[in-house]
Amino acid sequence: MGKLDGKIALVTGATSGIGLQTARLFAAESARLIVHGRDAERLAQIAAELGPETLAIRGSVEVATDLDALIDAVRKRFGRIDVLFANAGIFRPVMIPDIDEATFDQMFDTNVKGAFFTVQKALPLLAEGSSVIFNTSAMIHIGLPSTTMYVATKAALRAMVRVMASELGVRGIRVNTVSPGSILTPLHGHSSLPPEARDQAVAAILSRTPAGRFGNADEIAKAVLFLASDDASFIQGEELVVSGGWSAV
Repeated sequence: MGKLDGKIALVTGATSGIGLQTARLFAAESARLIVHGRDAERLAQIAAELGPETLAIRGSVEVATDLDALIDAVRKRFGRIDVLFANAGIFRPVMIPDIDEATFDQMFDTNVKGAFFTVQKALPLLAEGSSVIFNTSAMIHIGLPSTTMYVATKAALRAMVRVMASELGVRGIRVNTVSPGSILTPLHGHSSLPPEARDQAVAAILSRTPAGRFGNADEIAKAVLFLASDDASFIQGEELVVSGGWSAV
């Protein structure tokens, strides 16, 4: 038996990085999975890897009809959700003078609107005792240049978790957040910063991280598993920071 034995778990943004590693760990802990993401080919590969109990649904969290299709598919296949990891998000490092309206809208549409409506639309399926986990960021505690938009979206999620924990706690639903520090995922390769600026940012992060290294997606997945499991039954409205000390010292 695993920590999620008998539980139905939905992971958004499941085709790479933290989402993918969390889905793999959930499967290893005996959960039946729904994986959601934009890349149909990757989803098919992941479903084949994780086994026949895995339901793979292609879509974008910022598109309302895609979310409706996701929830409808989960309802028909499983009838409930016990664990929801609202992980889908994007990172665009942009200095303040270069932030345009399109960048602003894209970041908030995916990271905030998408995450919120994923949970809202899933509410009828969330069982008593279920766990909702948002993926935020340790950067909400640090004033790192070029991260204004990203940090604003993640701080918005952290604030929402407090209210959701209060509102949904009466239904026995736990709502928490995991806040990763600097983690080696494919997201790093999508940085629009010039190589020299990127190298300077990496050096600055490592100089402030007591662990002396970047984290990896497996380490965040283990934290998410803890919040998803009954081991965290008395944890509500909290932020679990996993940053190697980066945001703490």
